[in-house]
Amino acid sequence: MAALDLAFASDRAPERAVVLDHCVISVSDWARSNAFYRDVLGATVVPQGQGFAYRFGAQRLNVHGPGLDPAPVAKVPVVPGGSDLCFRWTGTAADAAAHLADHDVPVELGPTSRTGAYGAGTSVYFRDPDGSLLEFITYSPPDEG
Repeated sequence: MAALDLAFASDRAPERAVVLDHCVISVSDWARSNAFYRDVLGATVVPQGQGFAYRFGAQRLNVHGPGLDPAPVAKVPVVPGGSDLCFRWTGTAADAAAHLADHDVPVELGPTSRTGAYGAGTSVYFRDPDGSLLEFITYSPPDEG
């Protein structure tokens, strides 16, 4: 995975590899958000101090939420509903839409053509319980000719 990530960083070999480790979202209700990210996105909910984090394999979302006073934070800290995140879906866009429907999560937009980290893809957009915009992007397998 690291070699693939570096291929997108630049056309020449970097001195150091910089790969996103984690990012932060903010939620207004722990129980509701934990259930959503676990059941709809497949996250492992990880207790972290007074709050939680969401793990997706090697990726992680740290979560600011009720009862926490995190520091340091951005100059304008992220608020519940203020994130815009894309997750790679390994099935088809139709499978992603059906999965969302199974969880009573409305598709806001899509399937629609988009460009992501791995090139051209097809995306469906939806929202988490606080209103953050989430995206499932799918990539077609390479031609085997």
